[in-house]
Amino acid sequence: MRHGAGRTGFRAGHDVRAADWCGAGTPPLLAVAHGTRDPSGTATTEALLDRVRELRPGLRVVLAYVDVARPSLTDVLAELSGEVVLVPLLLGTGFHIRVDIPEVLAAAPQVEARVARALGPDPLLASALADRLAEAREPSSGPVVLASAGSTDPVSQRAAVAMADLLAEQLGRPAVASYLCAGSPTPADALAALRAQGHRDVTVASYLMTPGFFARRAAEAADTAGSVVSAPLGAHGAVARLIVDRYEEAAARPGTPVGRASAAAG
Repeated sequence: MRHGAGRTGFRAGHDVRAADWCGAGTPPLLAVAHGTRDPSGTATTEALLDRVRELRPGLRVVLAYVDVARPSLTDVLAELSGEVVLVPLLLGTGFHIRVDIPEVLAAAPQVEARVARALGPDPLLASALADRLAEAREPSSGPVVLASAGSTDPVSQRAAVAMADLLAEQLGRPAVASYLCAGSPTPADALAALRAQGHRDVTVASYLMTPGFFARRAAEAADTAGSVVSAPLGAHGAVARLIVDRYEEAAARPGTPVGRASAAAG
């Protein structure tokens, strides 16, 4: 189901230039999320972008998905032309950022996109994770298992380790990275290892953007081990601030936007 124009910022069949949306020189923010079949996950993404709009009044914020949900990135780009700043609502530099997004952009040369970095790792995410843990239970001195979605990309796996280090620094206690798929250890393995070391008060931090399949898997692993699990990052104010930061960083970056070079080459 395609979201309404008021949320996603485009109307089918209408070619919209950046100048039509924000005024000359202010490209719209094209937020690209992974996507989920869980309606609460989609609603959470939209709520997060509402917080971004509050931080940057007047900035047009457009939403697209790389998988599962609609509107797809392909469909949204078909309705756009001119400069945009694409901000992946993704926590690591995995396949979607390295392959999927560039391929879709290459097929839309009328769009001149500056692509921002992945959201993670970042101290703002550590702050948001700490808040979610505090909401889940009273703060403890025990270690934390950071439950990330996982990726076959080693760079993305190392980024999860870096995020665990940032969380440990934020909390003042150990944090261990784990992967819900395509990586080791799994949250269940990390929990078991910490229990074997004598830790009884272990918490699981959901290093995930929204509710959905992976959030349920993280909750199941925590429940099986008798541990508390935090909610996903969701529409946390620090995450919204980070999205704006990534937008501003990419918008200010010198160089040729993706798409313009493709059009010139063609």
